[in-house]
Amino acid sequence: MVEHKKNIAILGSTGSIGTQALEVIDLLPNKFNIIALSAGNNIKLISEQIKKYSPKVVCVKDLEATNELKKAFPNTQFVYGDEGLLEIANIKEIEMILVAVSGKIGLKPTIQAIKNKKDIALANKETLVMAGDIVMKLAKENNVQILPVDSEHSAIFQCMNNRNEVKHLVITSSGGPFRNATKEEMENANLDEALAHPRWKMGKKITVDSATLMNKGLEVIEAHHLFNFDYDEIKVIVHPQSYIHSAVEYKDGSIIAQIGNPSMHIPIQYALTYPERTEGIETESFDFIKAAKFEFYEPDMIKFPSLALAIEAGKKGGTYPVCMNAANEEAVFAFLEKKIKFLQIYEVTKKIFDEYISIENATIEQILEEDEKIRIKTRELVRTL
Repeated sequence: MVEHKKNIAILGSTGSIGTQALEVIDLLPNKFNIIALSAGNNIKLISEQIKKYSPKVVCVKDLEATNELKKAFPNTQFVYGDEGLLEIANIKEIEMILVAVSGKIGLKPTIQAIKNKKDIALANKETLVMAGDIVMKLAKENNVQILPVDSEHSAIFQCMNNRNEVKHLVITSSGGPFRNATKEEMENANLDEALAHPRWKMGKKITVDSATLMNKGLEVIEAHHLFNFDYDEIKVIVHPQSYIHSAVEYKDGSIIAQIGNPSMHIPIQYALTYPERTEGIETESFDFIKAAKFEFYEPDMIKFPSLALAIEAGKKGGTYPVCMNAANEEAVFAFLEKKIKFLQIYEVTKKIFDEYISIENATIEQILEEDEKIRIKTRELVRTL
């Protein structure tokens, strides 16, 4: 009997998660057909991927990139921009879409794919932070699986046996590069120091979010939506070694944790092959003796106020998370462009958040409109600093 190959698309195939997903797929050639890929401006890498995987459809950022690639690959269908991502979400034969693009551009194709009853391997934070209620309701209505790719949410997903028996979710954090830094050191931190994550190799934006612990706040909001837990039932614990990727505490006092080497290949592969587990790229067994010790600390909400702000936004609901997310992202971009200092990321985000008036039960169109308004306002604020 010939094994069925899953038809998949990867949105963001040239990014960190996308390239690692392709590394996973390379070792599982009998399990997947790559139907579609999407990339931003990395024409060189997407060209190499087209040669290797022969996808039927490829989405790039703009018409100029499309025309450039058409000359080299006349037999490939090219689409571009936000509309191109929606076209991929409408391809009938695709069974699963890995959403590995960063930012709000992941939201609409995810919703479109869910409406088309395609399973989602989700590595895009904004989808649930901005519109978690809408997305999870749609997934339930269409009997679609949302399979988390983030290591923390994958860990919880793997540890969750019976939702009704769970008391708390425990999300772990490495503490980032400034875990032991003083306030003064953080005040003067440069870009290289903020991007020097002690455990994970990620994109620049998410790495800066890890340095402020905003990333952990976004993960709390995601966990709230993915697993339907109140914010008071979700704990954040600093675990510098990053061996425990997260855990679930049951009502009887038992705690089940997912442990492994810090590798994104494992949660990516689990999302793609679920409910199966197969051998893959990670062949080295976890060495408990070499690991030696596991340390745990309370997160310092005073030194890392972005974490508290994200949780506050989640608890307030409405479009407060949209505001917080958009303001933070623009502030991080300003820091990456060396327009503001590290601690000003929080200061800018907090100022925008405090002045914001939320919308209850917003539509996707309203969410995207609010997102754009906040970004404009944040950029204007940055220019005055």
